[in-house]
Amino acid sequence: MPKRPRPRPTSLARTLGRVALGGALIFAGTSHLTFAREPFQAQVPEWLPLDDDFVVLASGVVEIGIGTALVVAPKHRVTVGWVAAAFFTAIFPGNISQLVTHTDAFGLDTDGKRAFRLIFQPLLVLLSLWSTGAWRDRRSIGRRAK
Repeated sequence: MPKRPRPRPTSLARTLGRVALGGALIFAGTSHLTFAREPFQAQVPEWLPLDDDFVVLASGVVEIGIGTALVVAPKHRVTVGWVAAAFFTAIFPGNISQLVTHTDAFGLDTDGKRAFRLIFQPLLVLLSLWSTGAWRDRRSIGRRAK
């Protein structure tokens, strides 16, 4: 069986970005479980058939897990980068819901502020893929496998 190609070495800038993103996720996840539970509940879409508090707690645990993996598991950074990107994509409807339902939370008390915030979710997806080398290494592995 052929050996799977390994991801290329990463730069200091990517490593710093990955660790910073991991730290931010650990902080955000911890805040889901503690002091910011109520504001995060404002982002749970009304159409989601789950308890708001359960969604906030579960997403907090997931954020802590992804953040920890980004910081302490560089060997698995490509996989974790894809997982983080998928997570940021999955929670984007909550940000859209907050805008559509005109729900105030985290100082987002106008539609303009809530709309401006939407820009940052795709940037988090891109940061996940760039800082881990996930996009870059996926493409190079695909070329090697051909």
